[in-house]
Amino acid sequence: MANDDALIAQIGRTIGLWGDLKFHFHTDFPEQFKIGNTYKSNRGDLTIADINFTRSIVKFRGYESIDSAKKLTNTKLFANESQTKENCDLKEGQHFWFDVITCMVKQDDEVLGVVDDIHRMGDTDYLSVITNSNLVESGLPKNFLLPYIDRYVVKVDTKEKIVYTQDAKDILEAS
Repeated sequence: MANDDALIAQIGRTIGLWGDLKFHFHTDFPEQFKIGNTYKSNRGDLTIADINFTRSIVKFRGYESIDSAKKLTNTKLFANESQTKENCDLKEGQHFWFDVITCMVKQDDEVLGVVDDIHRMGDTDYLSVITNSNLVESGLPKNFLLPYIDRYVVKVDTKEKIVYTQDAKDILEAS
């Protein structure tokens, strides 16, 4: 897979006799899975023939029997940035992780660091921040985790590549 491909789902065991498979989402946007959409996988391109969101079951074109569908067990599906942007509708205030990664983290006029990754722990996302070198030289940690919640993240501007925060420096100092 290309470096810009993100894991969005994994296929589980077969269900029944007609090629139905358990479908495990690894995305916040399950609505991107539509009949007729094709996705990259670690076993070639796969096109969705049918999907049942309530039961988390999927069927792919060309894999309509139990024997052929078994070949897809544990297959991973991927999407690149452009495919993700095309298939997912963001609500006001939502951002794709790949747009937030590389953003500067600022509190007031001070740059605290740069987002280098995002981790989901439980039901909360955490920005993994590499601390600004000036702050590291003053004795602060090289990196810290910032909860991606309204309490700390005031605004995200993906065009300017800035995450505006409040009280984030307290977390940095306590890290």
